Amino acid sequence: MKTPLSLYIAFRFNRSNCGKLISSISMISIISIALSITVLIIGLSALNGFERELNNRVLAVIPHGEIEPVNSEFFDLLTVLKRIKQVPGIRSAAPYLNFNGIIESNNKLQAVQVKGIDPKIEMQLNILPNYVQDNYSWSLFKAGQRQIIIGKGVANSLKIEPGKWITMTIASKNLQGIKLSKPKQIHLQVVGILNLNGQLDHHLVLMPLSDAQQYLQENKNVCGIAIKVNNVFNANKLVDQAGRVTNTYVKIRSWIGTYGYIYNDIQMIRKIMYLSMMLIVGISCFGIISVLAMVVKEKNMDIAILRTLGARNKLIHFIFVWYGFLLGLAGSLIGIVMTLMTIINLPLIVRELEKFYGHKLLSSGIYFINFLPIELSWKDIVNTVIIVLLISVLTSWYPAQRASHINPIKILTGR
Repeated sequence: MKTPLSLYIAFRFNRSNCGKLISSISMISIISIALSITVLIIGLSALNGFERELNNRVLAVIPHGEIEPVNSEFFDLLTVLKRIKQVPGIRSAAPYLNFNGIIESNNKLQAVQVKGIDPKIEMQLNILPNYVQDNYSWSLFKAGQRQIIIGKGVANSLKIEPGKWITMTIASKNLQGIKLSKPKQIHLQVVGILNLNGQLDHHLVLMPLSDAQQYLQENKNVCGIAIKVNNVFNANKLVDQAGRVTNTYVKIRSWIGTYGYIYNDIQMIRKIMYLSMMLIVGISCFGIISVLAMVVKEKNMDIAILRTLGARNKLIHFIFVWYGFLLGLAGSLIGIVMTLMTIINLPLIVRELEKFYGHKLLSSGIYFINFLPIELSWKDIVNTVIIVLLISVLTSWYPAQRASHINPIKILTGR
């Protein structure tokens, strides 16, 4: 495939010496485009990472929906579970029991939220077992063994390691109508540490469901039923349908009500970032207008000679369109290299910043994760480069149009 003559001449113009001022302005334009691309792609990669962690560390471990009876317990729980699983779009369902407790260890106390679950069914509901640090802990997690799994934040706060026995204080069931009753203390063994690197690590404790029912004297009662759906964005509708088949007055909620704001914020920030960064890229590309205007003035004699040799307006026009395109392409390539180098070294950069400021960039007590996730998408890179090149061509159009209308007679005769 032959190189277009206009591209060949534009490349020669680009490589020729056009004066220090023009070279400096060209370099500044290229660097500004490269920096804009770097910031945009890194920002989009961070948003991609947050969305990935939302799916992997939140939606993969929390129920997509929960159904809780309001006034009474579920009548015939097994039948209710069977009905819920038959609802189209429901992948699995599992009963649970929630209550609050206080863990005591090493003369320290911490309030926790205890969740009673069926270890076997839980593996069908989510991938929570994958985040237990000891790979064998979940297989050892059985009812009747006085065992619990605690979050890493709780473990770090109380300095608890797997295998250690701790004391948990829970409220006793009031059987005689007395307002105040003596709390119950139970001794439990920690068989695993749950490490989600997020908020749940600081308050979540897992316990076999039958053990929780025994400690609370709840017989076979449960707080509710957790469900997992095939389409997480259709969770509200599916949870509502599942609640109807229970034939019980229930309260329903889905992940959209508790964590949906995170997803909405990510999408909103993505749109704002695209808009703001494209404006910055556009401003950077407008430097090409200045460069081309100066190059056209510098190359007046060359343009006049080309015209006398038979070059048409269209050829002259596309020479400078290609010139602007090459500037945008150079900025894009440098920007991609800078992006890749920054992303490769980003963990080290974040660690140094955290060391310098003396605190973590993302605290797991505030955010749903405690690290900066990055997921580079080639789609974002391609889209960004295409937009930059389009803007480069558009900003080159006017100076190129002026260059194509230069009168060679005036230039050559000096009139």
